[in-house]
Amino acid sequence: MLAVGGAGVIGVAAVWAAAGFGGSDGDASTAPTGPPATAKIEKRTLTRTETVAGNLGFGDVRSVAARPGTITWVPSDGETVERGETVYSLDGHRIPLFYGATPVYRTLSSGTEGKDVRVVEKNLAALGYDGFTVDGTYTSGTADAVERWQDDLGLDTTGTITQGSVIVAPGAIRVGEVKLGVGDPGGGTVLTWTGTTRKVTVELKAEHEDLVAEGTRATVELPDGATVKAVVTRVGSAATAEAQQGGTTKAADATLPVELAVRDQKGLGRYQSAPVDVTLEAESRKDVLAVPVTALVALREGGYAVEIVTGGVSSYVRVETGVFAGGLVEVTGAGLGEGLVVGVPQ
Repeated sequence: MLAVGGAGVIGVAAVWAAAGFGGSDGDASTAPTGPPATAKIEKRTLTRTETVAGNLGFGDVRSVAARPGTITWVPSDGETVERGETVYSLDGHRIPLFYGATPVYRTLSSGTEGKDVRVVEKNLAALGYDGFTVDGTYTSGTADAVERWQDDLGLDTTGTITQGSVIVAPGAIRVGEVKLGVGDPGGGTVLTWTGTTRKVTVELKAEHEDLVAEGTRATVELPDGATVKAVVTRVGSAATAEAQQGGTTKAADATLPVELAVRDQKGLGRYQSAPVDVTLEAESRKDVLAVPVTALVALREGGYAVEIVTGGVSSYVRVETGVFAGGLVEVTGAGLGEGLVVGVPQ
């Protein structure tokens, strides 16, 4: 969008500057003839935007590795698994899902302390079990609650939780692809999963890094032309570039991973995965004076002017430019005001 606007300015400058408009002192000067067409200075909100390619999906793909044994049950592709529900079964034992950020990486029993203990306690409490305090310390009360939970699942009531006996994820998961079937030996990847909420990801060119920050608003256009609103929730901190032939990389090819949340999930329709266009609203200026980009006239000494037309008489006024958006540009200058008439090419 900005490149197109710049081209318009160059074209006007080549014609009008050659005619000798724009004195060296930058003051208003009288033109011998009027402009071929005119437009009014408007007061409005201008928003700088950039449209980039993105992808609709469910976010990063993770995998679940099965413990050694025999797979005795698996879910279906696309199925949603929530807290306490079974992710898969091994040797007839259910492996349930807990919500949290710390996996169970060791055996938990009375006296154990840590973040993984707190994860277990928070999930047991959320599932309706009590008799303990959610404090990260595995007490006898915690062990009793674990036994009751194990009994309800038909597991051995040991009162301890071993590594790999539960799967921990930030929230409910959506099964991507089941890799192993009933009767297959464990020990490898049993399935892949993602989150359950559709989101948009963009590999943004590093040169556009100034366009985005957490909270930046955007509009997502779906393949059928429908649009939904989105907001940037994550911007990668490091730029990466794929190696070209010969193992070299180009700075111009570097990208930043950007993730956007879409609150209106219904507005996404039935699309599960699709390429989309993302229009980022990078900068917004309220109640500014704006003219068509083509109204800018390049001055020989540098900078721009606009041709003010009053009572059939034209004069040039130097202006400072601000945001370019939608074929318009923000301008400030002496004597400018809403409703004044400026010259533009026909």
